[in-house]
Amino acid sequence: MEGVTLFVDRKLDPRELSPLVLAYVGDAVYELYVRTQLASYPAKMQKLHRMAVKYVQASRQAEIIHAWEPKLSEEERDVVRRGRNAKGGMSHRGDVVEYRYSTGMEALVGYLYLTGQKERLVELLSTIDPTIDPQGG
Repeated sequence: MEGVTLFVDRKLDPRELSPLVLAYVGDAVYELYVRTQLASYPAKMQKLHRMAVKYVQASRQAEIIHAWEPKLSEEERDVVRRGRNAKGGMSHRGDVVEYRYSTGMEALVGYLYLTGQKERLVELLSTIDPTIDPQGG
């Protein structure tokens, strides 16, 4: 993830963005991370897609942010809290609490990406190891 801020407008101040915008960016960054990790597996596209979906669904993201929480700085916790409490879209399926936590996780990923904190982003993302389920996903 050497060029992690490649597409970021230097005039953009992520601290002034709404948590939902941070989550919007974070969703894309996280999905790209998952897909990139899964790309190393020799599997058919349908299987790769099914496995990616398992990692980007709200319930899995809620598990991830709970695992990260003890390691987060006060600033990072604040970003997660703002994302979790943001008024916005709702999950079409699933638990409302999980959806809010997943939004908090995405907001943090977006924030770290947009602020150029690539080492921290890689540190957190590297705790997630997407793999292909040998049972068929």
